[in-house]
Amino acid sequence: MKESILSLDSREEAVLLFGSRDQFLREIRQSLGIQIIGRGEQVLLKGTEEQVDRAEKLFVQLRVDLRRHGSLSMEQVRASLDVVGGHAERVLNLDSDGPTVPTQTPGPLRAVRARTEGQSRYLNSLRDKEMVICVGPAGTGKTWLAVAMAVSLLRSGQVKKIVLVRPAVEAGERLGFLPGDIAAKVNPYLRPLFDALNDLMDPEQVRRYVDNDVIEIAPLAYMRGRTLNNAAIILDEGQNTTVAQMMMFLTRMGIGSKIIVTGDTTQVDLPPNVESGLIDAVARLEGIESIAVVHLDERDIVRHPLVARVLAAYSAKRVFGETPR
Repeated sequence: MKESILSLDSREEAVLLFGSRDQFLREIRQSLGIQIIGRGEQVLLKGTEEQVDRAEKLFVQLRVDLRRHGSLSMEQVRASLDVVGGHAERVLNLDSDGPTVPTQTPGPLRAVRARTEGQSRYLNSLRDKEMVICVGPAGTGKTWLAVAMAVSLLRSGQVKKIVLVRPAVEAGERLGFLPGDIAAKVNPYLRPLFDALNDLMDPEQVRRYVDNDVIEIAPLAYMRGRTLNNAAIILDEGQNTTVAQMMMFLTRMGIGSKIIVTGDTTQVDLPPNVESGLIDAVARLEGIESIAVVHLDERDIVRHPLVARVLAAYSAKRVFGETPR
């Protein structure tokens, strides 16, 4: 048995951490199976070494969230419990065989788990909402988790295809001068999405999906006039769409489809006088039922630990007005 005492800043902080009528405290006790006793500005934790360690990590995360937002919600508490392992982990099973995908072949079990509180909120939204917009800096896993959800939906038979979309800002959406078919023309812009697919699935299987139109490559400029049913549709680099393009993309949604938009509002490559469709969409759509807007930040960066420091250094002083992707 292990005991640990946490010192809080004030009695008010304890009240906010425990929730109205101790609702957060009851959730934590039940999830972690630990004894928690509040004594003024101190919190006594009693349990096994593993239980106490998890509780300490949980309270560190909750105190950070409390300082940042001024309050806590049950959703934040449960998301933080997911991360420390107090709840059953939010897992995307990528090894299910779906009858609607005849070209697939069995592969090794791949389980996708949230690694931060922000990612847990994102993963919950991907599961529960029909349209998800995720905004965050490089390295937070926003694109990778979107592709993982699409693969999970495809393999479980919940959708019949995956549609990958990305604005080709550098070419001004005029791709005709590039050699090859449309897939070859837009491939450089979709490389991050294919990297995620190849990480989650066998590359040969990915090629078969593309050949059989189970995975479709669709430049943003070619989406007009379409209605996509029973599809997982991902728009990456959404910050480089105009307001009109974003509205056009979001209204392609058909029956049985899920739309996921990812982007980084600090990396807008549009001309200075053109408003970003992603920034506009977040302002317009946040709070609408069945639409989730998830904000990730530097705490959710899951690449090499130095990535967060590099981003912070470049954010402090931009170089040629650009930041790393």
